[in-house]
Amino acid sequence: MIQIEDKLISEDIFSEEFVCNLSKCKGACCVEGDVGAPLDKEETQILENIFDKVKPYLRPEGVKALEEQGTWTIDPMDGDFVTPMVNGAECAYVIFDEKGVTKCGIEKAYEEGAVDWQKPISCHLYPIRITEYSTFTALNYHEWNICSDACQLGKELKVPVYKFLKTPLIRKYGDAFYTVLSEAAEEWEKEFGSK
Repeated sequence: MIQIEDKLISEDIFSEEFVCNLSKCKGACCVEGDVGAPLDKEETQILENIFDKVKPYLRPEGVKALEEQGTWTIDPMDGDFVTPMVNGAECAYVIFDEKGVTKCGIEKAYEEGAVDWQKPISCHLYPIRITEYSTFTALNYHEWNICSDACQLGKELKVPVYKFLKTPLIRKYGDAFYTVLSEAAEEWEKEFGSK
C-alpha cells in the first residue's frame, strides 16, 4: 500500500492495466451485480435534486423503478447507499444505445447540459473502489470477471488503472493529489518494474 495524505492506495492501481472495452462487454457493470452503484451520502441528495431533469433521459422502466423505490436506496446487506435497480437487474439510471450498449441516463443529461453532475463517482472511478474508514480512506482495485476484456485492452495499450482513471481521480481528489499519485506511480515503477 502507498500512503498519500490520509489515503491508502493499493499498488494494484499502478500495476494493473485497464481500459473499458464497451464494444465487448456492452457495459455489463451497469447490469450485473446484486445491488446498484455505491453512492456517497451527498450524492443521494444530488440524485433527489436532479431527478426531474434526468427523468426525460431515462427508460420508462427506470423511471417506474425510481418513482417506486426513490432516487436512491439502501443495500440491505451492509446499509450502504446505492442506486435502485430495475427488477433486481440493471441500474435504474441505465439506458441502452442502438447497439445494446449500456449508457448512463444521468451522464446523457450531463452531456446535453441538463444537469451539471456527471454520474456517481463510484461509476466514474471503476475499477477503483473507495472505502471510508474513521481515520483513513482506502483506494483498491476491484477485479471483476466481466471486465476481462478491459484488462486485456489495458494490457495491449499499456495503460495502468491510475492513468485510465485520471479524470475521475482529479474530479474526486483534485489535481494536486493526482500529481502526487503519478509521482508515486513513477517511483513504484522504477523500483518494481512492469510485469
